Amino acid sequence: MNPILRDLYGHQEWADAELWKAIAAHTPARDDKAIRDRLHHIHSVQRYFIWAAGDRAVQPVITKPDDFASLDDLRAYARESHDQIRRFFASAGEARFDDRMAIPWVKDPPLTISVTEALTQAAMHSQWHRGQNATRLRELGGLPPTTDLIVWYWKGKPQPNW
Repeated sequence: MNPILRDLYGHQEWADAELWKAIAAHTPARDDKAIRDRLHHIHSVQRYFIWAAGDRAVQPVITKPDDFASLDDLRAYARESHDQIRRFFASAGEARFDDRMAIPWVKDPPLTISVTEALTQAAMHSQWHRGQNATRLRELGGLPPTTDLIVWYWKGKPQPNW
């Protein structure tokens, strides 16, 4: 598998965990609907891309942000999303990443891309929304962590600390 793709996903979990800690530590951010809705969206999309890249045997359960009574419940959902991602990467054979896959939610016209391309899109999508949440955290008076990929490399590719 492409080592950059593996790094993007290692970085993604670390960066998600860092931002989650900063949000949880700042009450206005914990209570902010926009942040919570985006957190839910990020991790739902992660689940759908891993499902689409996998065997598609069990479709992810569609949830809404309001299905989670607390931010801690939503964080557990986020961690489960990363558990699914790690299981996919551990079990997918090298050839799987070159396979072509249809993106089931893109219909007109249909889209077929490689698993590597689909998973790169998912990582970039999470990065985009993580940046939006970092900006919102700052607007609410919090201090967002520095989660650039190069910082993850500089720190020696640390494991996530949820």
